[in-house]
Amino acid sequence: MSIDTPPMTPPNEPKTINDFPKPTRQHIINCGFPEWYKTYRTITGKARVIPITQGFLDYLNEDGIVLPDENADPQSTETDSGVFSSATTDDDDDDEYLDPSERFADFHATVRATIAELGGAVYPKLNWSGPKDAAFMMGNTLKCASASDVYLLLKTSNFVTHDLENVFDDTVDTPDKDGKLLQLSDIQYALVLRKWVEVITSVEFRVFVKERKIVAISQRDMNVYEFLHEGKDEFLHLITVFFDKNLKTTFPDKDFVFDVYIPKTLITEARVWLVDINPYALRTDPLTFQWTEILNMDPDEEDFEPEFRLINKNDPEAYNFASSNYSAHKLPKEVVDAGTAGPASIAEFAKNWRDIVEGLQNADVDSSSDDDDDDDNDDDEQDGNKDEKESDKHEKKTAPA
Repeated sequence: MSIDTPPMTPPNEPKTINDFPKPTRQHIINCGFPEWYKTYRTITGKARVIPITQGFLDYLNEDGIVLPDENADPQSTETDSGVFSSATTDDDDDDEYLDPSERFADFHATVRATIAELGGAVYPKLNWSGPKDAAFMMGNTLKCASASDVYLLLKTSNFVTHDLENVFDDTVDTPDKDGKLLQLSDIQYALVLRKWVEVITSVEFRVFVKERKIVAISQRDMNVYEFLHEGKDEFLHLITVFFDKNLKTTFPDKDFVFDVYIPKTLITEARVWLVDINPYALRTDPLTFQWTEILNMDPDEEDFEPEFRLINKNDPEAYNFASSNYSAHKLPKEVVDAGTAGPASIAEFAKNWRDIVEGLQNADVDSSSDDDDDDDNDDDEQDGNKDEKESDKHEKKTAPA
């Protein structure tokens, strides 16, 4: 079975985005948190990986948002709860809201226990993506203090949906000896709960690796920080030493992208923490770079040095206040307010929305009818004018000279 490869640009000509190699499906698996955490847990923050059961997976894929009652006994099956529901209609206002966690009781109990174990607050993600685009549902934070907080973020995130449905998009692979390709059904999904810490986003960096060599480094927080420019050489040294010691020869793939966090205070030495490992693929945000730039970097060139790019005062990115992050993924405020107020508010919102839609539809019908009446009146007026003209013409013909 052949693999589709991009057309090659002639030698000595700059490579274009069409030359970018598609990642293999195994590379995507290797970049999943549950896969790499087994090797690098000592250099990353405290976390727990909980295998997702089929019941919870079905719950994530369902339409609507119904959350469990956090005050209920997780072993009880008699609790009527449900904080959110998009399926409420006038016909089922009186229906009972069944606690969805009854279908994955053991998993739910593990999530609650893990949150408590990690200090009462966590940051959730699936194998690859965190629900950053859904932070607005929690007041623009990803800090979760309960299982319901976790489920709300996961169920309202497009990034999480991508993990569940499209993670193998734009990939290629070599079949195994039986001719089988990795499929979505082969993925063991997991819920990753990371201990919540207040992160200093200015000292997060994204590092691009080609042929097991660092070729580019970008700051992740796209704002101007003067101290980054002053300490650029130190950060570059810390990242290089960290990579050479921990990742260079141990990660399965020669091309990949990883994120690091380098906090430093007046009383502590700087330490590099591994935050995430991302696919070397167009889906990964190159931040201050363009992928074509990275594609044309050759780490085997003599005297090659990685480019460390920071935001400067005059860079357009420093003044990008036009829209907030992930704004394309957000819901209208009225929808969020209705959801947080509970099922009754959602039912009222749904009824009001239907009334508005029906009103607009009726207005269109009335407008269309009025237009038809106007057309008829115009035709009558034209016919009347025509009769008057014919009458005038007749009178002129019969009038005495």
